[in-house]
Amino acid sequence: MKPSRTSLLYAALALLIGCSGCGGMYAGFLLGGSWGAAAGMAAGTGTLLLCARITISLCGLRTKSLLERIVVGDGKVEATADAVLRGIMLYEAAVFPLTDQGASITERQARRTIAYQLAAHDDLPVSVRVAAAAALEAIDQGRDTHRRRAAVSALNQAVRECRAGHVVIRDEQNF
Repeated sequence: MKPSRTSLLYAALALLIGCSGCGGMYAGFLLGGSWGAAAGMAAGTGTLLLCARITISLCGLRTKSLLERIVVGDGKVEATADAVLRGIMLYEAAVFPLTDQGASITERQARRTIAYQLAAHDDLPVSVRVAAAAALEAIDQGRDTHRRRAAVSALNQAVRECRAGHVVIRDEQNF
């Protein structure tokens, strides 16, 4: 990774300050004996500490600017997408129960209503809305098990892509 021009200038400034501090320490040693050496050493140490302080400040600023550009995810969108997935899966379980005495007609209608309301929520990303519509259509149309499972699996994948594990950097750096 190539450092930015500003970083190079600040590093050059820190190097210049460090060299001038060492030069002051040497000049103090030549001019004043032990007292001059002590004064030069204090000046050199102060200059080196100033260099370290500048470097730490620059690192902190660059880290802060990078962290401000990172988007981890939107919790509301994730929760809504998860709710849509759960609602559609509950509706599918009511329409195709595992036992003969599974869900009553009123329960199926209630779950269908909830699944459609969740799928129509405004905060959903387009990919989840499209996958939810396809899953609801596959469940409503009948007993094509392969198509229904593929549609619900596609919805599951779309919801997974909305989760916070996918970190995005807002604006790319120019190198």
